[in-house]
Amino acid sequence: MTNLPAGFEIESFEGEKLILNMGPQHPSTHGVLRLILTISGENVIDCKPDIGFLHRGVEKLCEHLNYVQIPPILERNDYLSPISNALSFILALEKMGNVEVPRRAKYIRVLLAEISRITSHMIAIGTYGLDLGGALGGGTSVFMRAFRIRELGLGLMEEFTGTRFHLNAVQVGGVRYDIPSSEWVKKAKEFCNLAEKFIFDELIPLVEKNPTFRVRTIGVGILPPDIAKLYGCSGPVIRGSGIAYDVRKAEPYDAYNELEFNVIVQNGGDCYSRWVVRGLEVVESAKIIRQVLDGIPSGPISSRPPIKAPIAFKPPENVEIYSRVESPRGEMGVFIVSDNTTKPYRLKLRSPSFSNLSVLPYLVKNVKIPDVIAILGSLDPVFGDVDR
Repeated sequence: MTNLPAGFEIESFEGEKLILNMGPQHPSTHGVLRLILTISGENVIDCKPDIGFLHRGVEKLCEHLNYVQIPPILERNDYLSPISNALSFILALEKMGNVEVPRRAKYIRVLLAEISRITSHMIAIGTYGLDLGGALGGGTSVFMRAFRIRELGLGLMEEFTGTRFHLNAVQVGGVRYDIPSSEWVKKAKEFCNLAEKFIFDELIPLVEKNPTFRVRTIGVGILPPDIAKLYGCSGPVIRGSGIAYDVRKAEPYDAYNELEFNVIVQNGGDCYSRWVVRGLEVVESAKIIRQVLDGIPSGPISSRPPIKAPIAFKPPENVEIYSRVESPRGEMGVFIVSDNTTKPYRLKLRSPSFSNLSVLPYLVKNVKIPDVIAILGSLDPVFGDVDR
């Protein structure tokens, strides 16, 4: 056992069993996650995830802030798709206060959410080749190509809102920013073309000709549909197990009920299927973006008057609301209880990364040590989302 992968440490011996410590600074944990692995020979027989390294007490913090101050705080949770966090919260407030949202604002929300979905999936696609030790074209090849597309998406965000990451674009009653110009629309359409071209002309042919990647992912980390539902999995993780569950279809919000797109499903339930779902979802997001750009209605972008200071929001007393959206990682939900003040009495977040990660101990039983990294990467967790 002297040739352990980087980041693994021997903690103790228990008879014929060996306790290994992976992380929390392991380069393939996608954040700060510690896994306590029990192995026998080369087989993993038990896994205990140790989370909480990024815990910031966000839920309790939000109970001490005004409603209008909370969205920028929530955007820091899933930092690869900040708009999903803010949008789920804003939708909950609009339900509580029966706030109308103009159609144009709904379209813009969808537009920003789908650009964010593409940029997030590019992280998952690109870093997965690194996780597998160069299984995709020398390791950095796909990583750099995926980040090329991601940079174009972030550039669009910056031109739209003034910031690349934390957009702070959605607000109660609509959005803060309108589409900048016709030139921006042209750039957005070209972004969609390049994203599709990357998936169809570069990524899929590369994988089909790469036996190493296929051996490392096909049949590895199989998640049966019933187990996926039992653990509350969602997003590409559950759709990779053959379940066509997508909040955008199951409970449409904003303008999704007016747009045509497919729910991508793979039936393998393995690492490969989850990875393929994300790749093909990029194509569907590009399809949605084009529909928004070509069919966005005219009109205001908010039902609330534009003033310099934020308008206080005060919902009715003792209202309980749960609202959800489809983030790149799955169902992002917010539960709020009001108490006749401008602050929530209780706020609870349902983060997709937490539920998806909870199935990891099931997936890694009886696999080899290097497969742990392949399985973890296929779940695409974000640990600001897990720990909150």
